[in-house]
Amino acid sequence: MSQLETPLFDVLLKHRNRHPIQFHIPGHKKGQGMDPAFREFVGDNVLSIDLINIAPLDDLHSPKGAIKEAQNLAAEAFGADHTFFSVQGTSGAIMTMILTVVGPGDKILVPRNVHKSIMSAIVFAGAIPIFIHPEVDSEYGISHGISPEAVEKALNAYPDTKAVLVINPTYFGFTADLKRIVEIAHDRNIPVVVDEAHGVHIKFHDDLPYSAMEAGADMAATSVHKLGGSMTQTSILNVREGLVSAKRVQAVFSMLTTTSTSYPLLASLDTARRQLAIHGYDLIDDALRLAKDARKRINQIPHLKCAGKEKLHSSATYDMDPLKLLISVKDLGISGHRAEEWLRYNANIEVELSDLYNILCLVTLGDTKKEINLLINALTRMSKAFDSEAAITEALVNVPEIPALAMSPRDAFYADTEVVPLAEADNCICAEFIMVYPPGIPIFIPGEIITQENIHYIQMNIEAGLPVQGPEDTTLKTIRVIKERKPIF
Repeated sequence: MSQLETPLFDVLLKHRNRHPIQFHIPGHKKGQGMDPAFREFVGDNVLSIDLINIAPLDDLHSPKGAIKEAQNLAAEAFGADHTFFSVQGTSGAIMTMILTVVGPGDKILVPRNVHKSIMSAIVFAGAIPIFIHPEVDSEYGISHGISPEAVEKALNAYPDTKAVLVINPTYFGFTADLKRIVEIAHDRNIPVVVDEAHGVHIKFHDDLPYSAMEAGADMAATSVHKLGGSMTQTSILNVREGLVSAKRVQAVFSMLTTTSTSYPLLASLDTARRQLAIHGYDLIDDALRLAKDARKRINQIPHLKCAGKEKLHSSATYDMDPLKLLISVKDLGISGHRAEEWLRYNANIEVELSDLYNILCLVTLGDTKKEINLLINALTRMSKAFDSEAAITEALVNVPEIPALAMSPRDAFYADTEVVPLAEADNCICAEFIMVYPPGIPIFIPGEIITQENIHYIQMNIEAGLPVQGPEDTTLKTIRVIKERKPIF
């Protein structure tokens, strides 16, 4: 088959054009049973392919026809042995990946700045996370990747580790020396699985970091909807045979995936793959030129700074994706959160993320010179608006120590618990997740011993207006802890 083809999208159009009489779900029957206002807004085309897994359309849980062909084309495009389509987002693909390689009591090496779906999967698996501190950027106050040296040190300390997880690229667009990490792990016959949520496009242009499959990783959960042109909630799981069994992946994947899979979502994956494979280089090339221009102009705006290649100085910051515009606003005397709100209410601009010191803006295949100019003009106006507050500010990189793990996250999640005031929880064992989201980096996970340092870190993020999430008590005045407070090991 050719990368020009879209077998799944084509079979959906062919089926629609037959105009079959449907006595099956979904009950809206091509929109006829749907609220008229929503139907008019969405349009009949998408509703006509909102179907169910009848034989002519194949079945994601046991693909033999059009879905299998579409997944095979994706595997070819991404350099994988097998590719699985996910309508559960990258979170579903990540959970599949982790549940494939570890089980109860197994150790898995993970960076501390992992997405919440990784920790959820570790709870489901009953695995034991061995955390590695990512490299910290004192200039921007962010976390980067983990170094090969840190991975090797951790594997020497925990030789019974069953898998290594790497984030490549990070949310901020930086990558570690993934090839070296893969070599270190594979020398010990340990599989490397990659959270590639922000890297779907990097395979398709020579000026971008190498992808997980190019680095020799065993699995990569790759979000196509984030930067690849498919609809929200669509991702893929790329697999390399050897240390991982594709049949095992399919079995786990099927356990986690709805049986009512969305065909419009699946079709958008099929067509996004075609666009990336056929036109990806040219589209990404255009986006890279826009990002280069934007970065240069942002760095000319007083009090603002946009990270670039000058940040590449270690094996943890080995390369970067220039399409991520990480913009420091700290010298304006404001937080990233305040900058996000100013842009929203004064320029009608929405950013991807804000934290204590930065905002993150993405340049994608869908941007033009017009959007870049609007962003630059808005940032220039914002700089002028806060000029009187501007002052050179040192980033206070307050990354607390990783708390000691007193029991497995799974055991803690299901243990007998009680609720105590957060201010009095020092030395208790946490029974829930607390994280700053986005990007979803955990401050506490179930099973960790709460420290006063981390309680202060939570309060600092709340005071800065950042979205601390996870606990049952959304006011964050109380926290659920294990009734038995004596550490198990």
